[in-house]
Amino acid sequence: MKKITLIAFVLFIGLVKSQAQVKVSPGLRGGLNLSTLTNIDYNRSKTDFYIGGLVDIKFNRYFSLQPEITYSRQGDEGREYFGNGNSYRYVNYELNYLTLGAVAKYHFGGKGFHVLAGPSLDIKVGDNYINSSPEGFDLAIVGGVGYTLPNGLTFEARIKQGMIDIYGYDGIDNNNDYYYDDVILNQVFQIGISYTFKVK
Repeated sequence: MKKITLIAFVLFIGLVKSQAQVKVSPGLRGGLNLSTLTNIDYNRSKTDFYIGGLVDIKFNRYFSLQPEITYSRQGDEGREYFGNGNSYRYVNYELNYLTLGAVAKYHFGGKGFHVLAGPSLDIKVGDNYINSSPEGFDLAIVGGVGYTLPNGLTFEARIKQGMIDIYGYDGIDNNNDYYYDDVILNQVFQIGISYTFKVK
């Protein structure tokens, strides 16, 4: 009985010690979106922004987990034809999302440079489509690199790849053949900064 009590006590002390090393810091993030939609002829990338908040959960000097909530303005610039169909202009097609995500970060050597990856759930909060109705949500995978300064300021570059066709097409026709060249996915390149507040 004494041995079991001693083992339990040692495990408890180890757990408390490990939890004491975890640092939780809230923060803000924002930056530039260069977004497009895949498999659309003659479209161009659209420039817009993203802004949101984060919580940096640092388990040790090498590894951290960062839950995020972000307002992200996406979409693309597509051709709009007018007149006899021989003339066109580019217009912004907006797909705006509230993004709930979490990225895992690995800091090389416990220093500022890091790589990151993680999933996100994007809930559509607005669009300007007139003749069609895009899906109300998207699932995406995020990957990127960044550098964090000692004062908590971070510079990052990310690629965000949507996984769900904006019109709900699953890429399979009636003969069970795959036609992924027709799937229209969100694709975003992000450049931005974030700042985490030091909590004593």
